[in-house]
Amino acid sequence: MILVTGATGFLGAELIRQLTAQQLQVRAIKRSTANIPDLIKDNSLVDWRIADINEPETLADAFEGVTQVYHCAAFISFDPKDKAKLLKVNIEGTANIVNLCLEHGARLLHVSSVAALGNAKKGEQITEKDFWEYDPHVHSYAISKYEGEMEVWRGLAEGLDAVIVNPAVIIGKNAGFTGSGAIFKLVKEGLKFYTDGATGIVDVEDVAKCMILLMNSPITGERYTLSADNLNYKDFFATIAKGFGIKAPSTEAKPWMLGIAWRAAKVASWFTRKAPALTKDAARSSFNHSYYSNAKISKTVPIQFKPLQTSILEVCQALK
Repeated sequence: MILVTGATGFLGAELIRQLTAQQLQVRAIKRSTANIPDLIKDNSLVDWRIADINEPETLADAFEGVTQVYHCAAFISFDPKDKAKLLKVNIEGTANIVNLCLEHGARLLHVSSVAALGNAKKGEQITEKDFWEYDPHVHSYAISKYEGEMEVWRGLAEGLDAVIVNPAVIIGKNAGFTGSGAIFKLVKEGLKFYTDGATGIVDVEDVAKCMILLMNSPITGERYTLSADNLNYKDFFATIAKGFGIKAPSTEAKPWMLGIAWRAAKVASWFTRKAPALTKDAARSSFNHSYYSNAKISKTVPIQFKPLQTSILEVCQALK
């Protein structure tokens, strides 16, 4: 039996779609308050279980007879106020999954993040050989994903059969305006600015394909960066604007400008009682030039990454 955590999320739902398309039965974990995405709703091959990765006692029944576990569940936030939740879900939650996989002899595929690979290196691509180093300015999400991955490495030392993937920014037509879809929303609503930064980007369909190929391989104790290509934000935003048929952001935002913006967003959040639209960590990250290598995964599994221009235009068409 295949178990998927984070099954109602953007990546988890796409993974389940691909697994069930192969006529495989899947046991999927969801919290009682989570809604099942339309992409996999009414799928007879999915056995839904109500459980929480931070409550091991609720997971006991879900792990019965399980031989493969895809751990997609995670919390994503760049708001400093969410630090405690980030650490609890992404570290403690992962530790619980690792322990249960060890107990039941299940193979684990853990979804980490490029955030666990460390900081950008001038003129060099970041590879799987790079590890996160302590930085007093690093955001809590990066810390949580790094420490969560360390739980998997701890499990491997204890005999766990596992493989890790480190996806870059994941985009796809079913994200809506949440997650990476928020970037598309900003451009669609007339974003005027771009920052002098760059990052790796990958289509959600390719991430799920790589995960399935790695899970069904004999590989263990390895991690793989999943990034179709690297784009600077100016070109990324321009391609999105082209997909929507609107004018591309044309003004480069300087660090001092975003410094004012995140402070203003913080003040506004005091009155609206909603999370700030821009945080200090997100503003700082937007100036990083983070380039990721996909050489290792490309040599390991038969994957041809979808061109980013194609992925971006597909997202735009879905969001029109």
